[in-house]
Amino acid sequence: MSADFWAGYLSGAVGIVVGNPLDLIKVRLQAQSDASSRGQVRLQNAVTGTAAPILGYGALNALLFVSYNRSEAALNRALSTHRSLWATWLAGALGGLSTWVVSTPTELVKCRAQMSTTTPAVSSWTIAQQIWRADGLRGLYFGGIVTALRDSIGYGFYFWSYELATRRWPSSRPDGDDGTVSLRHETPRILLCGGLAGIVTWASIFPLDVIKTRVQTQACSRAPEASPLIPGRPLAPRRLGALQVAREAFREGGLRVFFRGLAICSIRAFIVNAVQWAVYEWIMHEMGQGRARRAVLETDSDGVDG
Repeated sequence: MSADFWAGYLSGAVGIVVGNPLDLIKVRLQAQSDASSRGQVRLQNAVTGTAAPILGYGALNALLFVSYNRSEAALNRALSTHRSLWATWLAGALGGLSTWVVSTPTELVKCRAQMSTTTPAVSSWTIAQQIWRADGLRGLYFGGIVTALRDSIGYGFYFWSYELATRRWPSSRPDGDDGTVSLRHETPRILLCGGLAGIVTWASIFPLDVIKTRVQTQACSRAPEASPLIPGRPLAPRRLGALQVAREAFREGGLRVFFRGLAICSIRAFIVNAVQWAVYEWIMHEMGQGRARRAVLETDSDGVDG
């Protein structure tokens, strides 16, 4: 496996462990149908819904970084540009879109696990089995379109904002024999740029994330209706599409409902993505493919070509 695969996998898993408690609050705020009940959200179990994201998001992050790096290199070659911010955004969007196959079932299981109020909490594996028995493979991809749209737009801004931030904050002076910068000196820069990238990303797609959460959790939040044809037999609740969910949410609380939980999400986004980028850059550095090292090689290559 390539260095960016393992760096992406491990950084994604670490990010989930760090951010799950705040993500639990965010999901419950987004899924609530009554704005007046926001104060009732409690951090009942900091690890609720963690298993699915650790396994799924690690793979998602690995796929994301591999797809992004390959797409960016191909786009820069095709456009005959050098690290174009436009190519960076488009490569991030393509990378985000490529994660759809993993992100949709992972998000579905995670959100339903986090909305569970049973004691003890229902495991992610149990929820995945229930979905499979009820709806098969199709059920695991419920809400897939809005998830793909969210991921594509969000990851476009994710890589774009990180690249822009690192350019605005110059690297430290090189202190290695090969012209590279010590990772220890780069850590504050990486943490800040990664955290800012996380905030920009979530701010850009938060309404879509609210809709996605409501789409994927509606089956476990709506009580089944009585069947008018067969007395005594419950009828499975009607599940709404993304547009219908958005209309219902707007009627319920106006535009404000699409930004419920943004504050807690921004705090989480800064912490998680600061840590995630630091872990990613550290692993890439240890494998001889760190950002500082790549920048030096690219500069040397440009000098030779010139």
